[in-house]
Amino acid sequence: MASTWSNRWIHYWLGSISALPVVVILVSGLLLQVKKQVPWVQPPEQKGAGKIPAITMGAILEACQSVPEAGVVSWGDISRVDIRPSRGMMKVLVKNNWEVQIDFQTGQVLQVAYRRSDLIESFHDGSWFGDWAKIGLFLPAGLILLVLWVTGLVLFVQPYRRKGQRGRDLAKG
Repeated sequence: MASTWSNRWIHYWLGSISALPVVVILVSGLLLQVKKQVPWVQPPEQKGAGKIPAITMGAILEACQSVPEAGVVSWGDISRVDIRPSRGMMKVLVKNNWEVQIDFQTGQVLQVAYRRSDLIESFHDGSWFGDWAKIGLFLPAGLILLVLWVTGLVLFVQPYRRKGQRGRDLAKG
């Protein structure tokens, strides 16, 4: 009996304390789960003309600079370049969350779109709020979620165990 009460007490209070960070983790996790299917989260990948990269690094920078939305002035504005050989293109991710997709055979800009998946990921792990929130709120919320899962499982299994025990006690006579 005491174990059921303590499990419920733990479940109740830890659930209340961790509710807000867990909702942020849940909603952002759901959005990240469907990022390839929802263009609003992450722009779909376009296809380039060939499979072998033929443009120079300078041509990549020039292609990005030709896109006003991206706001690229120098390599310092670019956070990373992802090369997709199977699709014949590369994605240039700008620090302001814009994505420029470039055909790596011709240097033509295939698509320009705002990319939200990195921002959503920073919400998901808490880093958007700062290191204090990532370590001080979201990590404990994750650990609390693990404890909630265990106590919830115990609360779920206990009635079945009791029912089985009663049946065995009755069979013994």
